[in-house]
Amino acid sequence: MRKIQKAVIPAAGLGTRFLPATKATPKEMLPVVDKPAIQYVVEEAAAAGLSDVLMITGRNKRALEDHFDRNYELESALTRKGDDERLVRVQESSELATVHYVRQGDPRGLGHAVLCAEPHVGDEPFAVLLGDDLIDPRDPLLARMTELQEREGGSVVALMEVAPEQIHMYGCAAVEATAQDDVVRVTGLVEKPEPGEAPSSLAVIGRYVLDPAVFGVLSETEPGRGGEIQLTDALQQLAVDERIGGPVHGVVFRGRRYDTGDRGDYLRAIVRLACEREDLGPDFRSWLRGYVAAEL
Repeated sequence: MRKIQKAVIPAAGLGTRFLPATKATPKEMLPVVDKPAIQYVVEEAAAAGLSDVLMITGRNKRALEDHFDRNYELESALTRKGDDERLVRVQESSELATVHYVRQGDPRGLGHAVLCAEPHVGDEPFAVLLGDDLIDPRDPLLARMTELQEREGGSVVALMEVAPEQIHMYGCAAVEATAQDDVVRVTGLVEKPEPGEAPSSLAVIGRYVLDPAVFGVLSETEPGRGGEIQLTDALQQLAVDERIGGPVHGVVFRGRRYDTGDRGDYLRAIVRLACEREDLGPDFRSWLRGYVAAEL
């Protein structure tokens, strides 16, 4: 199997849940502590050995390109001040990977966003990372997924156990056990099942490693739930007919995941990450304990 080198990051959403903050600022550029959310995602791809990143963008997303580009004026100012620490942090984002951009144009769902990557990806397996899910770098989920795909072929999805009352918010997988504790074979997928109709409590979270056969399936996939082309529908076809693009496996993730998809979870992610930072954590945890005690 060929080694996976390319990652696709869909970033064309309007971020309506964060209005008015996202009226002029891309949702992906909202800070999580002191880095924009999108940088954590690119760092994860780079740590897994994916050196070629394609972002699927839309209107008003120029800030993404600027962030991963060099800023010579700022770098020069920091150099003159002798501020080497901040200079290194500014340069980090432009040195993580080779980043490319393509516009989605008509936003017709995640499946359509992935289909927009076909000219860049070609006939290679590739990873898809959604920006709403931040995976702690101490729990290398993506590296585990690429290793599994390179060994078994086909496609791999990330799965996580969720409470039954929450499964309707996710794509849900029907699975069969394998000899590996954290690996299952996916036999079917349902996008946001109705309560009581979910085939399991395993939810699909925002990491995928896909066989390029998915492009052919997506090109023939009719709009599904919400009038959008669903990636889940295409993966369902791959799961039930392995002749198309090999099997679909799932990696059951039991590590640390930070959900930035809504305002409450976004704030909780910031608090959790700030508490764990060596430079911020001690003072912040002390303040937080006092604040919580006073509020209670």
